[in-house]
Amino acid sequence: MKTLRDTQVLFGRTMRHILRSPDTIITVAIMPIAIMLMFVYVIGGAIQTGTNVRYVIYLLPGILLIAVASGCSYTAFRLFTDVQKGILTRLHSMPVSRAAALWGHVLTSLISNLITLVIIVGVALIMGFRSSAGVISWLAVIGILVLFTLALTWLAVIPGLTAKSVDGASAFSYPLIFLPFLSSAFVPTATMPLVLREFATYQPVTSIVDTVRALLTGAPVGHDIWIALAWLVGIIAVAYALAMRIYRRTV
Repeated sequence: MKTLRDTQVLFGRTMRHILRSPDTIITVAIMPIAIMLMFVYVIGGAIQTGTNVRYVIYLLPGILLIAVASGCSYTAFRLFTDVQKGILTRLHSMPVSRAAALWGHVLTSLISNLITLVIIVGVALIMGFRSSAGVISWLAVIGILVLFTLALTWLAVIPGLTAKSVDGASAFSYPLIFLPFLSSAFVPTATMPLVLREFATYQPVTSIVDTVRALLTGAPVGHDIWIALAWLVGIIAVAYALAMRIYRRTV
């Protein structure tokens, strides 16, 4: 109970920072929305997906993952700032749960990213996105996006604790933002050259994108959902263990 209370207090602290500067959420949402507009209205007409769904529906899952990857970079930045200012060391000298400081940042990342995703889905609705998914399917989509956000956030904690500069803390997200472009997010992997096709087929983003897309369109999910869940749970477990080990050694 003490850990929960401490986490609630520190979560409230970091959320107040977000609410006082909502430009962070807006900035994170702008780039994915710009990519979505460009692909749908400029490039989308020339892309053959081999499906009957509109292109805005086809690419939306990948856009959501890009938004999460971009948003998690701010978690690394905020954590790096706390480390440099000595806030974590100060908390460590007080009767505050060790895990609460990190969980405060992680929960802030989760909530702020969910707000960003709602904004992007709202823009997609204006662009013509419609879903035949039922309540259960939407809950499954939200659950997968929550797990994806937690996975990337715990990965962000590691550079947030170990980086030597602000740029170093945020740079980890660049490959993660680029990863959906090398997946089935924008075009079918079958259209790619052999080497790239093999990578795109078996990397984790493809199974996550395919699962979310199937849930939103009412298509059969198949085994992709289990592959996606295995990737996400595995990443969370490894990243959490590494982050806590580094935190105990650093602070």
